[in-house]
Amino acid sequence: MALYGTRTDGKEVKIYENADELSTDLAEYISELSEASVMERGVFAIALSGGSLISLMGKLAEAPYNKTVDWAKWHIFWADERVVAKSHADSNYKLTKDGLLSKVPIVPSHIHSINDTVSAEKASEEYEFVIRQLVRTRVISVSDISDCPKFDLILLGMGPDGHVASLFPGHPVLAQKEEWVSFLTDSPKPPPERITFTLPVVNSASNVAVVVTSSGKAEAVRLAIDDIGPGCPLLPAKMVQPSKGKLVWFLDKAAASKLDEYST
Repeated sequence: MALYGTRTDGKEVKIYENADELSTDLAEYISELSEASVMERGVFAIALSGGSLISLMGKLAEAPYNKTVDWAKWHIFWADERVVAKSHADSNYKLTKDGLLSKVPIVPSHIHSINDTVSAEKASEEYEFVIRQLVRTRVISVSDISDCPKFDLILLGMGPDGHVASLFPGHPVLAQKEEWVSFLTDSPKPPPERITFTLPVVNSASNVAVVVTSSGKAEAVRLAIDDIGPGCPLLPAKMVQPSKGKLVWFLDKAAASKLDEYST
């Protein structure tokens, strides 16, 4: 159970004693969103990032969720991906396959990964084309205030520098408004070639969850969540502000240790 829920400033920030308790609640949160989406639309379109997020989703592959979740209705996407072979250790696809996809009965054709045999630019163009086709067929909803896809859930981690997906502080991709999927060949964190959802797509989702653990990210969490005032660096994580959707932060105590409202 979370130690805290909605803050006095209205932000939903869930803080847990440890990563295991966070993981338990995260699985329940995803399961409930899946059930609601399948009931409403007949499908659940979820986009993932990589890193420790995948291991924190691990309880979905265990009882009861491995049996109760309607896996056949899931469509899985990646909010960002490293442009490497799918068998490469840096691949978010491989990380997700090993940690989740190989353990639950998701329909293989519902797993939408990038083309790993082309350039980052071409991979981003092809991935956006796939998403546009699935918007047309209503596998993915469309935002009613823009032409962006409206994913049922986008799950993000956050780096110590405040980056989410492959949206890094100060990078030109942060300003991209036209494309749904963009690319980098100069990522400040290796590997350099990546594709990423743009901010308009992230902020068009019905639900966005940012999942962060460890004290090494506590300062970035503080800068992203607390209202620090003028002069505060505008981290990409702070720019995650769904226009009509719901944003929830899942933090362990270490990651939340510098937040004004919860620090001790």
